[in-house]
Amino acid sequence: MALSNGGGDPSHAERPDRRGPVVHKYGGSSLATLKQVRAVAQRVAAARRTGRDVVVVVSARGNTTDRLLQLTESVGAPPAGRETDQLLATGESASAALLAMALHRTGVRAVSLVGAQTGILATGAHGRGVIVAVDTEAIGEVLAQGAVAVVAGFQGLTARRDVITLGRGGSDTTAVAVAAELGAAHCEIYTDVDGVFTADPRLLPTASVLPVVDVDVMAEMSFAGAKVMHARAVELAALRHVDIHVKHSARPGPGTVIAAREETKADMLESPTTVTGVVLDADVARVTLRFGAGDADAATDVFAFLARESLSVDMAALSDESTGVNIGITLHTDDVQPLRDYLARRPGPPGRPMESDEGITKLSLVGTGLLSRPDSTARMLRCLKSAAIAPSSVSTSQMRISVTVPDDDAVRAARVLHDEFGLAALNAGSGFTAPVPA
Repeated sequence: MALSNGGGDPSHAERPDRRGPVVHKYGGSSLATLKQVRAVAQRVAAARRTGRDVVVVVSARGNTTDRLLQLTESVGAPPAGRETDQLLATGESASAALLAMALHRTGVRAVSLVGAQTGILATGAHGRGVIVAVDTEAIGEVLAQGAVAVVAGFQGLTARRDVITLGRGGSDTTAVAVAAELGAAHCEIYTDVDGVFTADPRLLPTASVLPVVDVDVMAEMSFAGAKVMHARAVELAALRHVDIHVKHSARPGPGTVIAAREETKADMLESPTTVTGVVLDADVARVTLRFGAGDADAATDVFAFLARESLSVDMAALSDESTGVNIGITLHTDDVQPLRDYLARRPGPPGRPMESDEGITKLSLVGTGLLSRPDSTARMLRCLKSAAIAPSSVSTSQMRISVTVPDDDAVRAARVLHDEFGLAALNAGSGFTAPVPA
């Protein structure tokens, strides 16, 4: 069952009318303690007792993935590779088995599915796998027995039957892919916040819950660095017409509906501006590459390498001058060393040493029609200047304006822009009290 649109345009495809199973996904923060695991089991059991089939996708508990990565570093293993993926996948596998045991305790039958049992086929580089198909036979057999299928997220199987992980946040993508293949109308993502906010509520206490977010805007927010949803999961939801409901795992509330329906577009903007949210991404570096005039293939080679290794780049700038080619890109800090290693072994004339600035944060305004309203960019830059914050790189598109600012100024910059664009309007009904940052 391939996850493709068959060559058609999904924006014009007829939205299917379907019921399908209930699909839940629980993140690591929702399963960190045994008390939380038991609480999740009670929620899942209640869903199963309604008579619906239930599939649950789980992440590794708490900081398990970080601890496993530290183990790989302690033995000198590379940050990504076959054996690293074998190790990291055990975190989600343990969560699946533990939740299945907790469900048994409630009187609900459950079967955990891990690794090769999940039916999730993926390709690409280890640590950055991409789902290409989902064989739901094993999940279907569990549901046919009247049991809850508890699926280990974040992992798939390659054509060579090797375990491959899907990157940070990959359990979101697992859940949406499973929901799409099983014909579910929506996928419920349970996390430790009340929904999608106009900014990170841990950093900005005035951030507001967005009741409805258009799927395209959410994809842009995720790519810009919003941690609540994995960008690829949102893109897949748009392609396969699966709504995503983001809710708090420990308390009731409406949460946020991420929807692809055209009728939601007018509802998602709760302020008179075109801006929906402010997003910070501190896990980025600004890289500058300089090549001599005789190296005509430099830019092509660099971007081909980045594509081959599934390394996402943003805020790219290219200048081809008589003295040579200069390339400026923003990428994840974990991807700086792989690029440096590639340049060291790349054939051809040597360029100047790669320059990397990791003391920056990417700050983005996300919304709609931003290129059609250039005053938004001017207003953003004017606001930062008034706050004595000096942005460096600037990039604009119809849905996002991004700048890089010094790390020390990032939270303050987000606060002033959040206020400037009136994004606190929904705060009164959010029900969320965030701690004031130190």
